[in-house]
Amino acid sequence: MSAVDDRLAEIGLAVPPVPAPVAVYVPAVRTGSYVYTSGQLPLKDGQLILTGKVGGEVSAEEAYDCARQCALNAIAAVKSQVDLDAVVRVVKATVFVASTPDFTGQPGVANGASELFGAAFGDAGTHARSAVGVPVLPLDAPVEVELIVEVG
Repeated sequence: MSAVDDRLAEIGLAVPPVPAPVAVYVPAVRTGSYVYTSGQLPLKDGQLILTGKVGGEVSAEEAYDCARQCALNAIAAVKSQVDLDAVVRVVKATVFVASTPDFTGQPGVANGASELFGAAFGDAGTHARSAVGVPVLPLDAPVEVELIVEVG
Protein backbone atom coordinates (compact mmCIF):
# COMPACT_ATOMS: atom_id res chain seq x y z
CA MET A 1 0.00 0.00 0.00
CA SER A 2 1.09 3.54 -0.67
CA ALA A 3 1.26 6.35 1.88
CA VAL A 4 -1.79 7.83 0.11
CA ASP A 5 -3.72 4.60 0.65
CA ASP A 6 -2.70 4.69 4.32
CA ARG A 7 -3.82 8.33 4.75
CA LEU A 8 -7.17 7.55 3.14
CA ALA A 9 -7.61 4.48 5.35
CA GLU A 10 -7.08 6.71 8.40
CA ILE A 11 -10.22 8.65 7.42
CA GLY A 12 -12.20 5.53 6.54
CA LEU A 13 -11.77 5.67 2.76
CA ALA A 14 -10.11 3.52 0.13
CA VAL A 15 -9.17 4.09 -3.47
CA PRO A 16 -11.92 2.41 -5.49
CA PRO A 17 -11.49 0.59 -8.80
CA VAL A 18 -11.30 3.02 -11.70
CA PRO A 19 -14.84 3.68 -12.95
CA ALA A 20 -15.42 2.49 -16.50
CA PRO A 21 -15.60 5.32 -19.05
CA VAL A 22 -19.12 6.30 -20.07
CA ALA A 23 -18.03 7.12 -23.67
CA VAL A 24 -14.95 6.83 -25.91
CA TYR A 25 -12.00 7.96 -23.76
CA VAL A 26 -9.58 6.61 -21.16
CA PRO A 27 -9.73 7.52 -17.46
CA ALA A 28 -6.21 9.00 -17.40
CA VAL A 29 -3.20 9.66 -19.59
CA ARG A 30 0.40 10.08 -18.54
CA THR A 31 2.66 12.28 -20.61
CA GLY A 32 6.13 13.09 -19.34
CA SER A 33 5.92 14.10 -15.68
CA TYR A 34 2.16 14.65 -15.63
CA VAL A 35 -0.99 12.59 -15.36
CA TYR A 36 -4.21 14.14 -16.68
CA THR A 37 -7.48 12.55 -15.69
CA SER A 38 -10.67 12.62 -17.66
CA GLY A 39 -13.61 14.16 -15.86
CA GLN A 40 -14.67 11.82 -13.06
CA LEU A 41 -18.31 11.55 -12.06
CA PRO A 42 -19.61 10.65 -8.58
CA LEU A 43 -19.83 6.96 -9.44
CA LYS A 44 -19.71 4.34 -6.72
CA ASP A 45 -20.00 0.65 -7.57
CA GLY A 46 -20.83 1.64 -11.15
CA GLN A 47 -23.78 3.90 -10.24
CA LEU A 48 -24.13 7.64 -9.77
CA ILE A 49 -24.64 8.36 -6.09
CA LEU A 50 -26.98 11.25 -6.98
CA THR A 51 -28.44 12.98 -10.03
CA GLY A 52 -29.86 16.43 -10.55
CA LYS A 53 -28.94 20.07 -10.15
CA VAL A 54 -27.25 21.57 -7.13
CA GLY A 55 -29.55 24.17 -5.66
CA GLY A 56 -32.51 22.12 -6.91
CA GLU A 57 -32.80 18.37 -6.30
CA VAL A 58 -29.31 18.18 -4.80
CA SER A 59 -28.26 20.16 -1.72
CA ALA A 60 -24.86 21.82 -1.41
CA GLU A 61 -23.95 19.29 1.31
CA GLU A 62 -24.86 16.36 -0.93
CA ALA A 63 -22.90 17.92 -3.78
CA TYR A 64 -19.87 18.29 -1.48
CA ASP A 65 -20.07 14.51 -0.90
CA CYS A 66 -20.36 13.97 -4.66
CA ALA A 67 -17.23 16.06 -5.22
CA ARG A 68 -15.44 13.91 -2.66
CA GLN A 69 -16.47 10.75 -4.52
CA CYS A 70 -15.35 12.30 -7.81
CA ALA A 71 -11.99 13.05 -6.17
CA LEU A 72 -11.63 9.44 -5.03
CA ASN A 73 -12.35 8.33 -8.58
CA ALA A 74 -9.77 10.81 -9.91
CA ILE A 75 -7.20 9.38 -7.51
CA ALA A 76 -8.10 5.91 -8.80
CA ALA A 77 -7.55 7.13 -12.36
CA VAL A 78 -4.12 8.49 -11.40
CA LYS A 79 -3.32 5.17 -9.69
CA SER A 80 -4.08 3.38 -12.97
CA GLN A 81 -1.06 5.19 -14.45
CA VAL A 82 1.45 5.47 -11.57
CA ASP A 83 2.04 4.42 -7.99
CA LEU A 84 0.38 7.07 -5.83
CA ASP A 85 3.63 7.59 -3.93
CA ALA A 86 5.07 8.92 -7.22
CA VAL A 87 2.75 11.95 -7.06
CA VAL A 88 4.92 15.01 -6.48
CA ARG A 89 2.05 17.49 -6.48
CA VAL A 90 -1.58 17.88 -7.31
CA VAL A 91 -1.23 20.73 -9.79
CA LYS A 92 -4.81 21.62 -10.67
CA ALA A 93 -8.33 20.42 -10.02
CA THR A 94 -11.26 21.53 -12.13
CA VAL A 95 -14.66 21.01 -10.54
CA PHE A 96 -17.81 21.33 -12.64
CA VAL A 97 -21.05 21.78 -10.73
CA ALA A 98 -24.37 21.30 -12.53
CA SER A 99 -26.40 23.92 -10.74
CA THR A 100 -29.51 26.00 -10.88
CA PRO A 101 -29.05 29.54 -12.26
CA ASP A 102 -29.29 31.10 -8.79
CA PHE A 103 -26.82 28.74 -7.05
CA THR A 104 -23.50 30.46 -6.33
CA GLY A 105 -21.89 28.01 -3.91
CA GLN A 106 -19.69 26.17 -6.42
CA PRO A 107 -16.50 26.86 -4.40
CA GLY A 108 -18.00 25.20 -1.32
CA VAL A 109 -18.99 22.16 -3.36
CA ALA A 110 -15.49 22.00 -4.86
CA ASN A 111 -14.04 21.91 -1.34
CA GLY A 112 -15.26 18.31 -1.15
CA ALA A 113 -12.62 17.42 -3.72
CA SER A 114 -9.94 19.85 -2.56
CA GLU A 115 -10.09 18.77 1.06
CA LEU A 116 -9.83 15.12 0.04
CA PHE A 117 -6.74 15.82 -2.09
CA GLY A 118 -5.18 17.51 0.94
CA ALA A 119 -6.03 14.58 3.19
CA ALA A 120 -4.69 12.07 0.66
CA PHE A 121 -1.51 13.81 -0.47
CA GLY A 122 -0.66 16.11 2.46
CA ASP A 123 1.19 19.27 1.41
CA ALA A 124 1.51 17.87 -2.13
CA GLY A 125 -2.29 18.01 -2.34
CA THR A 126 -2.35 21.83 -2.28
CA HIS A 127 -3.42 22.84 -5.78
CA ALA A 128 -4.77 25.47 -8.12
CA ARG A 129 -8.49 25.07 -8.80
CA SER A 130 -11.44 26.18 -10.87
CA ALA A 131 -15.01 25.70 -9.64
CA VAL A 132 -17.37 26.14 -12.57
CA GLY A 133 -21.16 26.21 -12.62
CA VAL A 134 -22.64 24.50 -15.68
CA PRO A 135 -26.22 23.78 -16.80
CA VAL A 136 -25.84 20.00 -17.19
CA LEU A 137 -23.24 17.23 -16.87
CA PRO A 138 -23.10 13.72 -18.35
CA LEU A 139 -25.78 11.33 -17.07
CA ASP A 140 -27.32 14.24 -15.11
CA ALA A 141 -24.49 14.05 -12.57
CA PRO A 142 -24.36 17.00 -10.18
CA VAL A 143 -20.54 17.20 -10.09
CA GLU A 144 -17.56 16.25 -12.25
CA VAL A 145 -13.87 16.57 -11.31
CA GLU A 146 -10.77 16.47 -13.47
CA LEU A 147 -7.23 16.48 -12.16
CA ILE A 148 -3.68 17.22 -13.26
CA VAL A 149 -0.87 15.78 -11.12
CA GLU A 150 2.90 15.98 -11.41
CA VAL A 151 4.69 12.68 -10.92
CA GLY A 152 8.30 11.80 -10.27
